[in-house]
Amino acid sequence: MQKYTFPVTRTTHPKARPTDESTLGFCNYFTDHMFMMDYDEGQGWHDGRVVPNEPIPIDPASCVLHYAQMMFEGMKAYRRPDGQIQIFRPDMNAKRMERTAERMVIPTVPEDILVSGIEAVLKEDADWMPRTSGTSMYIRPFIFGNEISFSALPAKHYTFIILLAPTGSYYGTTSGKLSAARIYVQDKYIRAAKGGTGFAKVGGNYGGAMRASEDAKKYNCKDVLWLDAAEHKYVEEIGTSNAFFRINDEVITAPLDSGTILPGITRDSVIQLLKHWGMKISERKLSIDELLAAAKDGSLKEIFASGTAAVISPIGCLNVKGTDYQVADGQAGEVAMKLYNTLYGIQTGVVEDFMGWTYPLDVYAK
Repeated sequence: MQKYTFPVTRTTHPKARPTDESTLGFCNYFTDHMFMMDYDEGQGWHDGRVVPNEPIPIDPASCVLHYAQMMFEGMKAYRRPDGQIQIFRPDMNAKRMERTAERMVIPTVPEDILVSGIEAVLKEDADWMPRTSGTSMYIRPFIFGNEISFSALPAKHYTFIILLAPTGSYYGTTSGKLSAARIYVQDKYIRAAKGGTGFAKVGGNYGGAMRASEDAKKYNCKDVLWLDAAEHKYVEEIGTSNAFFRINDEVITAPLDSGTILPGITRDSVIQLLKHWGMKISERKLSIDELLAAAKDGSLKEIFASGTAAVISPIGCLNVKGTDYQVADGQAGEVAMKLYNTLYGIQTGVVEDFMGWTYPLDVYAK
């Protein structure tokens, strides 16, 4: 992989560092610097640089504000026991960025520029890297069209930015175990339809889902279980994460062939680990009727979601039109806990990376 170096403009107004890492939460703090790069039609990507993380000017007539031509990624950096910082499967993020960019008619950022940009800004803000177990540095690369235009056409100018945010445990733990969430089965709204942008990381997918998430709170639920758009019959994703269901000894997740499921990097890692351990993992359609029947007869052993933010999120209860269906004993299951401990262990260098997924950077935390 080719490495790039970029000029750095240091901030003259450093922020106060969070003092209590147990209260970091998810992206409540952002570091002092960010990476920026510009694209112009005919010139390509140019002028990559590390600059202070501060508000940027944007014209009110910029196309992103009117037609939402944008995309983003979600990644994390982790502190190894020796202080070296590493990232997790960046090649997969780069490939997903390429697929999203193609769908949104946005110029692709090559993997070596993505990784070099991450490394450059982490070097400047390595002292922000948290130390406490369960923490990490969230990385948010995003691209938006900021051509001044009301034409509903792809922009000719884009800005690429990478933000960093020291982050704690997404949902928290209880007595050393992951907390199990309540989820509302959503049968009114849809997350994505075939031919849409469900497989892409774009803001519209998330903005359009907020109504359903707010409605779930009426039932004391953390988020929603989405059903398919065509029949409202088959389970798809949980909130913004991929969903897994363990019925007896089979772990089931929705297939990617519909184009409505986000191809999560953690999703792929879960599938590969389960196969490595010799467990039965199926990428197949699972109806909500089959799922509820399994909950009733006791064959539903676990439900969990996977994603960059929380790694593994156990689900302890499904709420369907006001009726609760408890999942097994309502606590985090053994497979979810094993996956979390293995994945987070590999990511932080505590567990041997027997899958070859980590990418150490030339950066050491202070």
